[in-house]
Amino acid sequence: MKFSIKLFFIISAVTIGFGKETPFSRGVNLSEWFQASNVRQIQFSKFSKTDFENIKQLGCDVVRLPINMTGMASGSPDYMFDPLFFDFLDEAVTWAEETGLHIILDNHTFDASVVSSANSATILVPLWKQVAQHMKGRSTLIHYEILNEPHDIADDIWNAIQKKVIDSIRTIDTKHSIIVGPASWNGYNNLSAMPVYADTNLIYTFHFYDPFIFTHQGATWTNPSFAPLSGMPYPYDAARMPPFPAELLGTWIQSAYDNYATAGTDIAVKNLLNTAVNFKNSRNVRLYCGEFGVYKPNSVNEDRVRWYELVRKHLEQNGIAWTTWDYKGGFGLYESGTNELFEFDLNVPLLTALGLTIPPQKDFVVVPDSLPFPIYQDYAGNRIETGANGAYTDFYSINAPAEGKFCIRFADATQYQSIQFNFKPDRDLSRLKNEGFVLDLRLRSSSPALSFDIRFVDTKTGPSDHPWRMRKTISSSDLSWDGVWYQLRIPLKNFTEHGSYDNGWYNPIGAFDWSAIDRFEIVSEQMALTGMELWIDNIHIASATSDVFAAGSTLPTEYKLYQNYPNPFNPSTTVRYQLPKQSRVIVQIVNVLGQIVETLVDEQKEAGSYTVQWTAHTTSGIYFCRLQADNYVQTSKMVLLK
Repeated sequence: MKFSIKLFFIISAVTIGFGKETPFSRGVNLSEWFQASNVRQIQFSKFSKTDFENIKQLGCDVVRLPINMTGMASGSPDYMFDPLFFDFLDEAVTWAEETGLHIILDNHTFDASVVSSANSATILVPLWKQVAQHMKGRSTLIHYEILNEPHDIADDIWNAIQKKVIDSIRTIDTKHSIIVGPASWNGYNNLSAMPVYADTNLIYTFHFYDPFIFTHQGATWTNPSFAPLSGMPYPYDAARMPPFPAELLGTWIQSAYDNYATAGTDIAVKNLLNTAVNFKNSRNVRLYCGEFGVYKPNSVNEDRVRWYELVRKHLEQNGIAWTTWDYKGGFGLYESGTNELFEFDLNVPLLTALGLTIPPQKDFVVVPDSLPFPIYQDYAGNRIETGANGAYTDFYSINAPAEGKFCIRFADATQYQSIQFNFKPDRDLSRLKNEGFVLDLRLRSSSPALSFDIRFVDTKTGPSDHPWRMRKTISSSDLSWDGVWYQLRIPLKNFTEHGSYDNGWYNPIGAFDWSAIDRFEIVSEQMALTGMELWIDNIHIASATSDVFAAGSTLPTEYKLYQNYPNPFNPSTTVRYQLPKQSRVIVQIVNVLGQIVETLVDEQKEAGSYTVQWTAHTTSGIYFCRLQADNYVQTSKMVLLK
């Protein structure tokens, strides 16, 4: 019996020595998504549910979502979130839940008033109380991380602030785990300075980027910049050490370089990680490494792989969960200089080092587009990134969109400012151009003098090439700027070569390449738009001969007849409807007496979204558009003004 009791305590001690386990084990950071300066600058289509499914396929069970929470909210004293933020966040959380991934909501703000102020609880508490209130009823796959990398603040002050935030969350939500970390940039050396918090549903976190001179070579955001440093090996290899950059002489980086023979070894790295391991074991807490990684541009991939494998294995051998920084981007899982496409560009040696599942990879070949596709429809289309060159742009305006939830507001632009839709990867539109496809978009404005360009820009392929433009100038001669929506359909063949600005102006020489389109732009080329507003919606590359709307996009899940646009109209308007399955479709215009004025559609249709135009040859008045699809019937009111 004494032997059994003794053995029990030995086993218990070993179990406690390894500490408690987190509910997740490995994953990635989805960086540069919710880290925008404000909610209306979020590139929401940067990631999709497919990305969550792909991450799950790699063998991950968690994603960390860095969020610039202060940027998503109003200022003092309430710090109220923009409702659009929760719309976006709910979608991301739903994708995680549907794919079975844990999701860490990481308050990733670098606002100095938050990360270094003794009064930062006055900001953090209202932010987290709103999140807790909104998320408290959702699954336990959600976790709250109070603040990423608090710095320039004393340990005791930060620890007290963190307790206030924990307590405020718990007044609302006792279900979800809270992730807490130390001061000094979540440094592992500061873990021991954290108190023993009473809350029993905490996960402790730290970050690991040592040796820093290796992991951050090439980084431009450090002080001083690591940009001149390149080719630091791992582990240390005297024969492969690069010359030390002259511009960094006398800085702390020189000291790190001189000490690299000691710091750049497996033993040194493990010893540093053991600081976190010892904290986990001594406290018997759940511990998680929220960030680790090596910046790609100036490092050798084989060395990155060695470092990742060492760190990953040591974390896992000691029961520490991790999320690498990051999934895509400068520290990401994709090969440098690629389009970061899951089927083509994953860094296979790095995935192997991280113990992840490697999906089949194939060579990427640009194939000419053959189907219509959306550029903007509430959000940017698949693999399209939005940008705004200096102008005020709201990609999620709710001010009377042509249809759907949002439209784009482009206002008060100085001359030559633009809205950009960057194709990732570049697109080959040559076939669509030759087959008569059109650019289809909706526009409205109340500025009669408005004039601007829409254009495609091709890819600069080398020093002797330039990013050539194909443009169409839009003015009051094309549309009436009377505050109502108009549909504009421009054949790609009708765009005119404009030239190129490439550190100087180049006149057109017939070199524009429809097979390598880098981006689509809307630009104040003709004039400054001071005091003017332009509204844009539903930008598509569409067939000139088919009424199929946004073919190639996700099939509808319900029957629906949309409001015609424009409305009121004279004499033409466009009707859009959608079908979730193959149906017998009748679209008719009827008057207030119920009499059929005109039948627009009467045929069998496949599932999809469609448009049809009605040009009225009748008197002004109220009419109704009626959609009948199998047993479904819906009508909408139309106003004809002549």
